[in-house]
Amino acid sequence: MQQIDLNCDMGEGMPDDAILMDYITSANVACGFHAGDANTMQQTVRLALRKGVAIGAHPGLPDIPNFGRKEMAISTSEAYQITIDQIRALHRIVKKTGAELHHVKPHGALYNMAARDVGLAKAIAQAVYDVDAGLILYALAGSEMVKAAKELGLKTASEVFADRTYQDDGSLTPRSQNNALITDEQKAIDQVLMMVKGQQVISVNNKIIPLKAETLCLHGDGVQAVDFARLINAKLKEQNIAIKAPQHG
Repeated sequence: MQQIDLNCDMGEGMPDDAILMDYITSANVACGFHAGDANTMQQTVRLALRKGVAIGAHPGLPDIPNFGRKEMAISTSEAYQITIDQIRALHRIVKKTGAELHHVKPHGALYNMAARDVGLAKAIAQAVYDVDAGLILYALAGSEMVKAAKELGLKTASEVFADRTYQDDGSLTPRSQNNALITDEQKAIDQVLMMVKGQQVISVNNKIIPLKAETLCLHGDGVQAVDFARLINAKLKEQNIAIKAPQHG
């Protein structure tokens, strides 16, 4: 049976975290640099634990005003340090609740920069490895982060997106472009099923791009986030696709 993980960014100040938890299998918890604080981290971890959802760190650039979505110049040593600091901050909270940290997924601009920049990718992968070599790194399918993690022996989960369009090289269309987001539900569903069942996606220029789909991102900050998550969850189950978090080892 085919399977896919449904992940969602949490603890970012959005109102529907508790409802969304019913439709996902992995939660990426903001660690304070782009959103969230110790209190929201603790609340989100407890909620995920109660719902049986895998808990992951969601480190971003130190840029709350821009929600970590604006690229900035950052050295590999800085990337390593901000990543390791954020993972450790959440890790301490997770341990206090009696839960376990499952994965790490970088956020926003940091994610996209490291997807294409070898140095940043290696710095982030090393930070994950140095905290816990058993953690899973969630990264854009086919990206430099996936390659860097595999070189270290880290387990990865190749990520795809329901509501984002793709370029011919397999990268995400920048949010600055008008066609970056998919707002039509049926188009999003069609893309999800193509990625999960066919392991491919059609780019904005109608090119077929092969990819590995192991975890699917559902954004929690849209006005229809809950309805969208509920619909995708239901459609996957209709297709007999198991929804579960990636396993360690």
